[in-house]
Amino acid sequence: MKVKVLCRNPDDYVRETTRDIQRVPRNYDPTLHPFEVPREYTRALNATKLERVFAKPFVASLDGHRDGISCITKHAKSLSTVISGACDGEVKLWNLPKQECLRTVQAHEGFVRGICSRFCGTSFFTVGDDKTIKQWNLEAPGYGVREEPINTILGKAVFTGIDHHQRESTFVTCGQTVDIWDEQRSSPIRSFSWGVDSFSCVRYNPVETELLASCASDRSIVLYDTRESAPLRKVVMQLRSNTLCWNPMEAYYFTCANEDYNLYTYDIRHLDVPVTVHMDHVSAVLDVDYSPTGREFVSASFDKTIRIFPKDKGHSREVYHTKRMQHVICVRWSADNKYVLSGSDEMNIRLWKANASEKLGLLSTREKAAAHYNKKLIEKFQHHPQVRRIARHRHLPGDILKQKREQREMKEARRRREQNVRKHSKPGSVPLLTEKEKHVVAVVE
Repeated sequence: MKVKVLCRNPDDYVRETTRDIQRVPRNYDPTLHPFEVPREYTRALNATKLERVFAKPFVASLDGHRDGISCITKHAKSLSTVISGACDGEVKLWNLPKQECLRTVQAHEGFVRGICSRFCGTSFFTVGDDKTIKQWNLEAPGYGVREEPINTILGKAVFTGIDHHQRESTFVTCGQTVDIWDEQRSSPIRSFSWGVDSFSCVRYNPVETELLASCASDRSIVLYDTRESAPLRKVVMQLRSNTLCWNPMEAYYFTCANEDYNLYTYDIRHLDVPVTVHMDHVSAVLDVDYSPTGREFVSASFDKTIRIFPKDKGHSREVYHTKRMQHVICVRWSADNKYVLSGSDEMNIRLWKANASEKLGLLSTREKAAAHYNKKLIEKFQHHPQVRRIARHRHLPGDILKQKREQREMKEARRRREQNVRKHSKPGSVPLLTEKEKHVVAVVE
C-alpha cells in the first residue's frame, strides 16, 4: 500500500527570528494574476505623486560673503571643500558637511573673476580686476602668520577667467587674449588671439587635455589645440555666449550658455549645427556645469532660476527657485553627483539636491529596493497621460510664467511672419531653416 505524504522544508516558510518578515510563497504565473498591469499602473501613479510630494530640493544656505558671488569652484580632491569668490575681492573656503566657512582671504581689489583648483589639490589660483593672477595655499597658515599668496603674477590687462590643466603644471587665462602659463614662469608660454576684443570664459577639455575652448565678445566660440601655434576654428552665433562647459565623459561635446535664453550642445567635429538646443529659461543664461556622469548639466540664469537638463533633451527636467534668490551668477555640480551649488546676487551660496525627491542619509535594504521598484514603475508608465502630467508639473513664479507666455506669442508671431514671406516669395528664394540652424551665423576655419 502506497502512502502519499506532504513533505515541506521548514526553511522555506519559518522565520529565523520574530523580527523577520513573514515568508509568503508566490507563483509568478501571469495567468494567475490577470490584473497585474492595472495594479502596477496604480502603483506607478502613486509613486509619481509621492515623488512630487517629497520633492524638497533645498538643503542649506552658506552665508558670510558681503557682496554678490561671482564664481565657485570645486576642490580637485576633496568632496567636502568648495571655494567661492565675491565681487568685493574676497575668497572663502567652505566645509559643506558642517556648512561653515574655513578661511577668508582678501584676494583682490575689485571682482574675483575666476577661481580654479590645482589638479593635485594643494593650492588654488584666482584672477581679478586688479590684473593679477595669485596662487594660494589650500592649507591655512599658522596662528599669527599673515595670509600671503604663494605666487603673484601681474598681467598687462584684466583677466576674466582661468582654468588649470588636468595633469600638468600649466594653466590658461583669458582676457584680451587667451594665454597659457607655466607655474614656474611669470610670462605666458603661449598666447592666442583671433582679432577679438576680449574673452569671457576659457575651459580645458577634461578628456582630451590638449584641447581648449573659449567664449569671445564677438559672439564666437573659439577652439584651440595647445600643441598648435594658432587657433583651430571658431563658430559665430547670433548672440554672445557667456560660458561653456565640456562633457566630462564625451570628449567631443561641449555646452555653451547663451544670451538668447538658450543653451547649445555642440559636437566639435560638426560645428555648423548644434546637436541640441536646450530651451526653457526666460532670460540670459549665465553659467553651466556638467554632472560627473556627463548625462545631465545644470544651468544658472538671470531669471533667478536653476534648471537641470538631460544632455540630449531640449527641455529641463527640473527647475529650482526661492523667493529670496536673485540673479544666479554661477553654478557647480558636486563631484559625487548628489548636489548642486549655486551662487547668486544676494550674497548666498545655496546647496540643492540633484534629485529633488531623493532621501538623504543611510537607506536600509528594503528602502533601496522600494525606491528602485518605484523608479522602474515610473519609467514603465512614463508616457501615460496622468503619470506624465504629474511628473512634469512644476510650480513657477508668476513673472516667469508671464514671460514664458510672452515668448511663446513672440515665437508664434515670428513663425507666422516667415510663413507669409515664404508664401508671397518666389519658390525656393526663402530657405526653410530648422531651429538648430537659425542660431549659427558662420564657421571659420
